Amino acid sequence: MLRAVNTAFTVLDEGADWLVVDKPAPLQIHPGTPDGTPTLWHGLRDLLAYEIANDGQVGIINRLDRETSGVVLVAKTQAAARRFGIAMQERRIRKKYLAVVRGWPEWSVLELDAPILRQGEVEHSAIWVRQRVHPAGAPCRTDFRLLKKVTHPAAGPLSLVEAAPLTGRMHQIRAHLAHLGHPVLGDKIYGPDPQCYLDFIETGWTPELERRLLFARQALHSHWLEVADFHPAWTAPMPPEMARWVE
Repeated sequence: MLRAVNTAFTVLDEGADWLVVDKPAPLQIHPGTPDGTPTLWHGLRDLLAYEIANDGQVGIINRLDRETSGVVLVAKTQAAARRFGIAMQERRIRKKYLAVVRGWPEWSVLELDAPILRQGEVEHSAIWVRQRVHPAGAPCRTDFRLLKKVTHPAAGPLSLVEAAPLTGRMHQIRAHLAHLGHPVLGDKIYGPDPQCYLDFIETGWTPELERRLLFARQALHSHWLEVADFHPAWTAPMPPEMARWVE
């Protein structure tokens, strides 16, 4: 059965021409199909109706996967969108994520420099968007820090990891963690069996998928975002449904 979409994002901070929100999962960022599925963009459009009526806009700067929660920066004007766009090109927008992963890493701090590409370019992949580490891929670097190890009664060994992506590749953190042997809990593409993703597309969330994945969303949360030389970092606490796995 399909799960209801949580559309209740939280405003964390606001300036004259920008807004920062905490996006829940599994809320999609942008409309993908004209089927009326609620998205963060729809909610922001309603919230910023006055600004839009006065030549404003909804410019979402950093995009998160549907099942990733956390900090999202929004430009309310074209000038702000351009300013943040330049900051992103100059890598002055820095982000940190929290991830609950399977297993206990042997490292406490790790700087992973491992190129990734779309898996279908080098081997068969039933999932078009699935990425993998490969020497022919684009440069890709993520810094990891181990924060906590627990033994969960249902999931077994789990760890809380902080990930700081220094490049901006698709699925970078998830692909890197899977490559390290510590996939994100609940990850339908990079978790125990990629068939889970195909089954989810076909059937929605089911008791069988819950048995295999344990968590209905990927346990990945964007908890820290900073625009250097502009504003101190914004933070968003880990959502309760994710935090309970490592409490």
